[in-house]
Amino acid sequence: MEFFLASLHETVKSEAEIVLTSIVPLLKLLSITVIGLVLAHKKIQTIPKETFKILSELVFALFLPCLIFTHLGPCISLKNFIHWWFIPVNVVLSTAIGCVLGLLVAIICRPPPEYFRFTITMTAFGNTGNIPLAIVSSVCHSTDNPFGEECYAAGVAYVSFSQWVSVILVYTLVYHMMEPPLESYEIVEVEEGPAEIEQVPADDLGRPLLVEAEWPGIEDKETEHCKTPFIARLFNSISGISQSTIQDLDSVGESPSSPKSITCLAEPRMVRKIRIVAEKTPIHHILQPPTIASLLAIIIGLVPQLKSFVFNDDSIVSFITDSLDFMAEAMVPSTMLILGGMLAEGPKESNLGIRTTIGIIVARLLVLPLFGIGVIMLADKLNFLVYGDQMYRFVLLLQYTTPSAILLGAIASLRGYAVKEASALLFWQHVFALFSLSLYIILYFNVLLSYV
Repeated sequence: MEFFLASLHETVKSEAEIVLTSIVPLLKLLSITVIGLVLAHKKIQTIPKETFKILSELVFALFLPCLIFTHLGPCISLKNFIHWWFIPVNVVLSTAIGCVLGLLVAIICRPPPEYFRFTITMTAFGNTGNIPLAIVSSVCHSTDNPFGEECYAAGVAYVSFSQWVSVILVYTLVYHMMEPPLESYEIVEVEEGPAEIEQVPADDLGRPLLVEAEWPGIEDKETEHCKTPFIARLFNSISGISQSTIQDLDSVGESPSSPKSITCLAEPRMVRKIRIVAEKTPIHHILQPPTIASLLAIIIGLVPQLKSFVFNDDSIVSFITDSLDFMAEAMVPSTMLILGGMLAEGPKESNLGIRTTIGIIVARLLVLPLFGIGVIMLADKLNFLVYGDQMYRFVLLLQYTTPSAILLGAIASLRGYAVKEASALLFWQHVFALFSLSLYIILYFNVLLSYV
């Protein structure tokens, strides 16, 4: 009997330790977020909204690139580059599964027709940057963390290595999926010339902090066609729209005598439409400071001589990397303060509907992680993962468990589509993510660690 009671006590104690290990890192992040919320609250407003915007610019242009460069560079090598191949693949897999779940949510919950693609997008694309980095930093802050001494360096390197795939997906696939629906435009008959398309004002495009947090200065990126449904106009067979639209879109930035315009005369119509879509895709936006830091870190890390020159402690340039490392330490607290500032604004009015909002939250925060656990366990059985590396698997799981990417709010603002809906949905997802992340981190420490 005494043996049974002793074993039961040990079991309860170990379970309690697992729960504490899982929840305490999130409580640390929550504490910083609450401080940001209090400082930005309308009734107190110790720090104005403009200050949070400046802080978000610093995170985007300085703190995050410093963190990525100083931690990805020393960890990356040709061997690791090959061994880590499943990290970017997992981002694509999580997005693909999320798209299927988003489609099911849209079919079951039946949002307004103009928000059908929006529902799929917000379910599919998670935050693979700032939130995972903050969670990894908080988990590894404790000396008795379950991932060992290299917890922080390895975790930040793994998260950083996935950044470039996420950015490419956002500025290509997400950009076009967030295109304003053709239904929000009116065909206006003009006496002289063909019919034109005029936007019906639907959204208040005042940009909340939630929209600009991960893409400061987004208003400078607007182009002539970013707020128009140019893909729908290209491929829609409405009379009087298609041909004139193709000519208008294709003639932007070209002179009549250019070789390109002469060549286009012989192009098949479908090929020409696809080429126009490719030209209007803002792929050049991927070269943002965090992406540049990732590319530099990978390039330097893959060249041993260059890597030792830049990242060795006894290098003559070590004072530079040390300075970058100092600035990198400000990234996580700044990000959580900004998140608190976002939440202080509260949810915006939304036309999405309660049923669809709940459907997206449940699919993104509760259902998708279950598929993620299945994918990780299957990949481990097939020997796709780094053997015995628990942090590697933890980062892979985080790619399925985080709320929708805050960058989606910026894309919504850029496209002039569902800005209020994106803001409201991101607000509620981040509120409920505290509970869902706790649940799945506990599940990870209980199940997956013992499985590995």
